[in-house]
Amino acid sequence: MTEMAIRTSGLTKQFGRRVAVDGIDLEVPGGCAFGLLGVNGAGKTTLIRMLLGLTPVTSGRMWLSGLPVPARRGEALRRVGAIVEEPGFHAHLSGRDNLRAAAAFRDKAAGGRIEAVLDRVGLSERGGDRVGGYSLGMRQRLGVARCLLNDPTLLILDEPSNGLDPTGIHEMRGLIRSFVAEGRTVVVSSHLLDEVERTCDLVAIVDRGRLVAQGPIPELARGTTLEERFLELTSQLRAA
Repeated sequence: MTEMAIRTSGLTKQFGRRVAVDGIDLEVPGGCAFGLLGVNGAGKTTLIRMLLGLTPVTSGRMWLSGLPVPARRGEALRRVGAIVEEPGFHAHLSGRDNLRAAAAFRDKAAGGRIEAVLDRVGLSERGGDRVGGYSLGMRQRLGVARCLLNDPTLLILDEPSNGLDPTGIHEMRGLIRSFVAEGRTVVVSSHLLDEVERTCDLVAIVDRGRLVAQGPIPELARGTTLEERFLELTSQLRAA
C-alpha cells in the first residue's frame, strides 16, 4: 500500500463563528501530483496553513509522511517544502543571496544545493540580480527553488500559477511533473480547473470549507470534463 504523504481526520478550523475548514478527511498518496481545487475563499490556504503548523487547529487530527502534527511537527517538516500564498523575499538582495539566507536555517547540505536549485528553476543567469527587479513569474520560480533547498519529499504549492503568463504556466507545469517523476509528492492548490486537470493525477474538490470529493481525476469526471463535474458537485453542496 502506498504511504500517505498527507492524511487528515475531521480537520476543522473556526475563526469565531465562521467555519473556514469543516471536518475534512483528506488522503494524499505518496509520489503523485495532487490538486486542491476550489474557488478563492474555499478554505484551501487555511487547510495548508494548518498542515504546516502556521495556523492552530480547532479540532481534528493530521499526519505528514505518517508523523502526527503538531506533536512531531519539526521532524515532519524537515523534508517538506512549501509556498503559502505569494512567496516573500528581501527585495534588496539577489536571488542567490536570498537562497543563502534561507539555507542558513536548514540542514548543513542546503547551502551546497543553491546553484543546483537555481539551475533547476531556470534562474542561474539571473541569480545575481536583485529580487526587486524580478517579475512575478521569476519570484514564483525562486520560491520553488527555496522549497528545494532541503531536498523535500513533499512539496506544497499554494496557487503556483497565479499571475503567470502562458509560458510561465507551462514551465511551472513541467516543473511539477518533473518532481513527481523523481518520486516526490506535490500538492498544488489552485482555482484553475484546466491547470489542475493538466497537471495533477488526483484531486480534492473543496468548497466553503468542506471536502466535496476526492480521487483520480478520470473517476471524478465520470466521462465528462472536470469543470462540469466541479460545477455539479459544488452546486449540490450549496443547494443542500
